[in-house]
Amino acid sequence: MRYKRCFPFEDKGRSEVMMGVGRIAGTGAKWLAGAGLAALATMAIAQTSAGQDSVNNGLDLPSTLEIFGKADPNVRKPTAIVNDYVITGTEVDQRVALVTGMQKLTLKPEEREQLKLAMLRQLIDETLEIQEAKANEIKVDPREIENSFSRVSTRFQKTPEQMRAWLREIGSSERSIKRQIEAELAWSRLLRKRVNVNVGETEVKAMIDRLTAQKGTDEYHVYEIYQNATPDRAQEVSAGMQKMIEQMRQGTPFDYLARTYSQSSTRARGGDLGWIQPAMLPEQLAQAVQEMQPGQVAGPIPLSAGFSIVYLADKHKVGISDPRDAKLSLRQLSLAFAKGTTEAQASTRAASFAKATQAIRGCGDVNKVASAEGAEVVDRDNIVIKDLPPALQNLILPLQVGQATQPFGSIEDGVRVLVICGRDDPPAANTPSVEQVQEQLEDQRVNLRAERMLRDLRRDALIEYR
Repeated sequence: MRYKRCFPFEDKGRSEVMMGVGRIAGTGAKWLAGAGLAALATMAIAQTSAGQDSVNNGLDLPSTLEIFGKADPNVRKPTAIVNDYVITGTEVDQRVALVTGMQKLTLKPEEREQLKLAMLRQLIDETLEIQEAKANEIKVDPREIENSFSRVSTRFQKTPEQMRAWLREIGSSERSIKRQIEAELAWSRLLRKRVNVNVGETEVKAMIDRLTAQKGTDEYHVYEIYQNATPDRAQEVSAGMQKMIEQMRQGTPFDYLARTYSQSSTRARGGDLGWIQPAMLPEQLAQAVQEMQPGQVAGPIPLSAGFSIVYLADKHKVGISDPRDAKLSLRQLSLAFAKGTTEAQASTRAASFAKATQAIRGCGDVNKVASAEGAEVVDRDNIVIKDLPPALQNLILPLQVGQATQPFGSIEDGVRVLVICGRDDPPAANTPSVEQVQEQLEDQRVNLRAERMLRDLRRDALIEYR
């Protein structure tokens, strides 16, 4: 099964992978964050021919086909008219420049053409969202858009004027960002107006009762990229998601892809579902997540109406505190090696250092040992164990206050020893609140309704490609 194909993010720490391109807070945009302003060319959905399994997906297709007329598959149409609104080639080019500028990409000609098509599809959806909102008498005040643009600029450590100049420099424009902001604000208000979530107290209570019964079981911090797929597009969407996974292997952050491509309501949070229990996930996702280890990605996972890719950031026991959440006060002893030190000399010196530091009896003994060994001492407070590299976590977890780790390091960086001076254990984890459970259920329903609304808008739209 495809979703069992998990892999860890190699060569990157968890926080770097998830937050590699940063986040823009307070824009109101469901995916406008960091470099998550457009799609990468290599992530454009692959064009796959329909296989035998898709022939009878309710389309009543003949077993043999005769094609009438001629079409050049190499002809690409990068602009469109959507219900009388013209999406110009300039708009598409500026959106392409936005993503290539932010990601510092150098694209091959064929990749750039694929990116143009992906950006055109994105602009069409934004146009449909804005048009539908206006048809329902929903207006977005230009001052709101300007305020959001200012917050975006601040997130990039620029003033609005500097942001405008930088966008012009890379071949884009502030209009490209503002168009996205307008679409998000308009669409979110339309959803609030139309969608009646209607999650009852009985339903929330039943969910909480199930979660309470699972105390002591595993809870997972999950990120998700979801894409809707009708039966006739299943192969196409799955192939596109496999390309995303390949891009992740090459270092593209998961949350960037989630903000760019996910069709879930968690898109604004980079796909972050938060801490969640299997009972709150669809059966297919729950099974996949329970088979994963933190740092792994799995997918595409087939669901009833589409596919998902999931990233497992962390896991712990429900209602039981995670010892890795403990905060430590540490004293670090650092021993540097002189330039030209050989590996044999370093090993001998490190062994002597290890013997001396293992004799430490509490943090009050550190300065005396450091002085004798010629080591430097640095104090560090409020260090969360799980924020340390995995190898160090394993060294520290079994230690008590006053004990020291084994020396670690390299010839180039020297060796270090950490002594635990204090430990503040975390409080016990609690069952999710009524508000948290209700929000989760509401998100699921709003997401489903939003997908259906956008699907219907696409079907009813008059789109002329130019």
